Amino acid sequence: MLTKEEIQNIATLARIGLSEKDVEKYQQDLSEILDYFKKLDEVDIEGVEPIGHITGMKNVFRTDGNVDFGDLGKEAIMQNAPEKKDGYIKVKSVL
Repeated sequence: MLTKEEIQNIATLARIGLSEKDVEKYQQDLSEILDYFKKLDEVDIEGVEPIGHITGMKNVFRTDGNVDFGDLGKEAIMQNAPEKKDGYIKVKSVL
């Protein structure tokens, strides 16, 4: 069973305030939850292969690459820019 100090520490980490009544309630509830997880240790998992996730998907991300738009593509992009300076799009200062 979790101690009152452990419950108060968990509440502090979660940044929630607990009354003495709440501490006793959570002491009981969280202890029951942890006891239930201990029951999982009794399950026979011999021959069960561990999995990272249930979908079975592999890396679906595309490889990074660049596309050269050529001079005509760059000119078309620059036409849409509201302000330009020395061949670059001028933006307002962020800081």
